[in-house]
Amino acid sequence: MTPTFPGTLGFGCAAVGNLYRPVAEADAFAVIEAAWAAGLRYFDTAPHYGFGLSEKRLGTVLARLDPGGEALVSTKVGRRLAPAPGADLTAPRQGFVSPEPFESVFDYGYDAVMRSYEDSLKRLRRGRIDVLLAHDIGRYAHGEAHEARLREFLDGGLRAMLELRGSGAVGAIGLGVNETAICEEVLGHADLDVILLAGRYTLLEQSPLATLFPLCARRGVRVIAGAPFNSGILARGVRHAAPAPYEYGAPPAAVIERVGRIEDVCADFAVPLAAAALQFPVRHPVIDAVIPGIASTTELHSAVTLMAHPIPEAFWDALAAAGLIEPSAGCAAPACPSE
Repeated sequence: MTPTFPGTLGFGCAAVGNLYRPVAEADAFAVIEAAWAAGLRYFDTAPHYGFGLSEKRLGTVLARLDPGGEALVSTKVGRRLAPAPGADLTAPRQGFVSPEPFESVFDYGYDAVMRSYEDSLKRLRRGRIDVLLAHDIGRYAHGEAHEARLREFLDGGLRAMLELRGSGAVGAIGLGVNETAICEEVLGHADLDVILLAGRYTLLEQSPLATLFPLCARRGVRVIAGAPFNSGILARGVRHAAPAPYEYGAPPAAVIERVGRIEDVCADFAVPLAAAALQFPVRHPVIDAVIPGIASTTELHSAVTLMAHPIPEAFWDALAAAGLIEPSAGCAAPACPSE
């Protein structure tokens, strides 16, 4: 069943799972509370984010603010939490600085997915999962192990997800990934409801326009755009500050040059680069929401302001005319072709 996403701006919960650095519990609670107060009702999390910490923190706040289950919550399967009794809980582990004594291990088997679902319910303090996504399946994450992982998923984890959806325990199922190829591959085997696609449909890249988005339109699959700032470079820009990371690393010269050209068009129209980056994905008709990672109340209020910043159609036309976005990406959502 395709979910109805409550608003175009959602909340990515990796940061409140202590991504890269510790976030005090009071601060994590405060930013989730601020998101709720600002009207955000879609929250995306995963067991991997802080090894359960993100789900716990989100669940604690929503149990108080949302006893009626108004919020739409997505979480993920495919990484089981294994005990890590000897881990240094003060040092980064798999990108997180978490007090939880676990590590995440890829496991797309039937039993692992069922257990992951049950454990997420407990941490989230909810009676059901609105959207359940298979986390990081695909060659982008697994390289040469891709074929084996995909077979594990198709033979086991996917079957578990279909059963959970069929029983009503889960509202919708899909993928949470960083690549387009795996989306098309899995859609060849199953009817999905949702794809959370991180970093692949942004001001810097529109590769899904060629085949994935038309396929989603035909199949009725909704898309959530993650990582709209491409790891930060589209939030900070390059003209007035040192470039932020791109794809979790140092940006290549070609990317820096392209961001600078986009930034120049933004200056011509008095449009903040970050506002353009945040609003761009939801202009496409298959995309229901965009979810930046948010670590603080300052970032939350900034995202809300940027999402509301007025951007004239002429701005998008100028980007397309300059060859900085695909021509079909420059149109407003209601008029965009779905094929």
